[in-house]
Amino acid sequence: MTRNPVNRRQVNRISLTPDNVDGFCFWTKNPAAMLGRLNELSSYEYYFQFTITPYGADIEPNLPDKRVVVETFKKLSGTIGPDRVVLRYDPILINKKYHAGYHPRAFEKLTRELRDHTRRVTISFIGANYRGVRANINELDLTEITDEEKFETARSLAEIAAGNGLVIDSCAGKLGLERFGIGPARCVDSKYFSKTRGGIVERDKNQRPECRCAKSVDIGAYNTCVNGCRYCYANYIKRAAADNYAEHDPASPFISG
Repeated sequence: MTRNPVNRRQVNRISLTPDNVDGFCFWTKNPAAMLGRLNELSSYEYYFQFTITPYGADIEPNLPDKRVVVETFKKLSGTIGPDRVVLRYDPILINKKYHAGYHPRAFEKLTRELRDHTRRVTISFIGANYRGVRANINELDLTEITDEEKFETARSLAEIAAGNGLVIDSCAGKLGLERFGIGPARCVDSKYFSKTRGGIVERDKNQRPECRCAKSVDIGAYNTCVNGCRYCYANYIKRAAADNYAEHDPASPFISG
């Protein structure tokens, strides 16, 4: 059961029986709790969008140490295969600590570490107009990044990705990064699922015009994650996430009541 985020009284019932599901795409920064239960998904096809950024607790206060997260990435890849774990290096933000020169070094270290455990890396630049970003704008202390600076950063990351044998794409970008070998991302990608592979799947018209994702159903809920990442678009009421998490009932058909 999912609630409309704009009108909570509007509820949709989503069938999760294997005959009604083409596949799952899981977005995560830390799937450690799922590793011992992947067998429960044996009737389904699925893949992971796994985000690892170079930020510390000042930006991502409740995530495990990144060395632990990287090891989790490797374990997941070792279990389901590198083709089914997409590395996400996003959002890219710039401030005094995480300056433009910081990202190529961090990206090179990360992709070198994970190049045998994934095939693809997706990047994006932070969108300062998201509600969650605006709510944390002081803590982020963002430095405005020009298009030229984005081009230079993207060019560097593309060269590093290619050097580590990874395909690189960009999530809903408007910049035209194809000149650097960075194509548009399809984060919800029908090619991962045998029922839709090779067929024509309608683009999700409810997403941004630049988005190439296939039409899908989001069964997540806003204001439910307690990682506390300062740039998160899905947590825009600071106290709500903690309250919803505390009130979560595993037996409920809703993620959040």
